[in-house]
Amino acid sequence: MCVGGVMGKKLSMIEFIFLMAFMFSLIAYATDAMLPAFEQIATDLNTANVSRVQLIIAFFVLGTGVGQLLAGPLSDTLGRKPVILGGILIFVLSSIWAWATASLEMLLLARFVQGLGISAPRTVGMAMVRDLYSGRQMARVVSLAMMLFVLVPGVAPLFGQFLMNSFGWRSIFLSCVVLGGMVCLWLWLRQEETLVEARRKPFAWMALVDGWVEMRKSRRAMMSMFILCFAYSLIFAYLSSAQQVFVDWLGVGEDFPLYFGVIAVLSGLAGALNAVLVVRLGMWLLSSVGMLIICVLSMITGGAIWTGWIDGAMLLPVFVAWSIMMFFVSGLVFTNLNAMALEPMGHIAGTASALIGAISTIGSIALVIPIGQLYNGTGLPLIFGVGLCAGAGFVLNQFNPREVDA
Repeated sequence: MCVGGVMGKKLSMIEFIFLMAFMFSLIAYATDAMLPAFEQIATDLNTANVSRVQLIIAFFVLGTGVGQLLAGPLSDTLGRKPVILGGILIFVLSSIWAWATASLEMLLLARFVQGLGISAPRTVGMAMVRDLYSGRQMARVVSLAMMLFVLVPGVAPLFGQFLMNSFGWRSIFLSCVVLGGMVCLWLWLRQEETLVEARRKPFAWMALVDGWVEMRKSRRAMMSMFILCFAYSLIFAYLSSAQQVFVDWLGVGEDFPLYFGVIAVLSGLAGALNAVLVVRLGMWLLSSVGMLIICVLSMITGGAIWTGWIDGAMLLPVFVAWSIMMFFVSGLVFTNLNAMALEPMGHIAGTASALIGAISTIGSIALVIPIGQLYNGTGLPLIFGVGLCAGAGFVLNQFNPREVDA
């Protein structure tokens, strides 16, 4: 339902969903388009250890986590639209910086700033959704936006590889400039501000502290936020290890983007399914069942590979099938947990979205790093790591209130 208080003409739900999806997709594109370029970057920047280049993913994700702590409170003060536009501008400028850099250290710093900038559309976009919709209708809008968002990883590595082979790896950052500019223009021309003046709050660094105190009053918001750490770790762990697993263990070579694309496209259907099921079954049930499915199937798949029951030519199709399952069901999990965490916080949506996004993102990195460090030339550390994180999230969700408590 519409919550009210919208300034100016409201976009149709369909155009709003597409706009949100494209804003969210900038993060996915800036992450996944880089995956095929690791070796070329290492060679061009004289980095002997290719694994160090994988830090461009970690630094980018870390930037998105830290940036949310500033973007959310600023949006509660200045409004949603100017903060999103400013964040995309920072993303565009840092993409130019990354394009021009001559060392891995400067590239990592540029990627961190990229993450800082793109955290604004990620965080404030969710607050914008909360300004307009609530309850299961909010979850439906987020689900449909995420369905389109999940399709981006399907084409990003392919497009990144095409750009890399045609113009070099630096051209991937120029494509970020173009895409960021397009989304910025769309938002500026079409989307009106969603936070009226009367609901804005003076900016203060204590706003985060006050927001944290307010969030602690809601068990549902706090529990959902911490469970999100485990939910996001499933995706980030996969992104960190996928290139090594597919190329080194499964030997697919330059076909890696094709496999990654198939997995992402098929997984994108989860958003459409969730949009239908969430209205009937609710967010808590879907998120719980989703994590249980990921845990059980991961342990079964990992056990079968570890014991040698699955090996040889069967490894690739089994791993691809497991990947599709994990991504598909994850779409049911983190979409609903995000909505559950934010729903009780409508009165401080910007600050709450910042805290939820930052803590869940940074917390997930703490879980992902050990999984990545355990890489042993096979996909087993990834599969078992995902299973354990999903299992922990399922257990914690059993203590999470099913309905809004604040």
